[in-house]
Amino acid sequence: MAAKEVRFGSDARDRMLKGVNTLADAVKVTLGPKGRNVVIDKAFGA
Repeated sequence: MAAKEVRFGSDARDRMLKGVNTLADAVKVTLGPKGRNVVIDKAFGA
């Protein structure tokens, strides 16, 4: 995959929605009176 991809139109909206939903799924369990901790791990380097 290229370092940068420029998308337009409905493809761009669909990909943006997928990313927003991924983030929302990770964060929504932390909201409310029974909120839980969430750890997002991202490896850096080789």
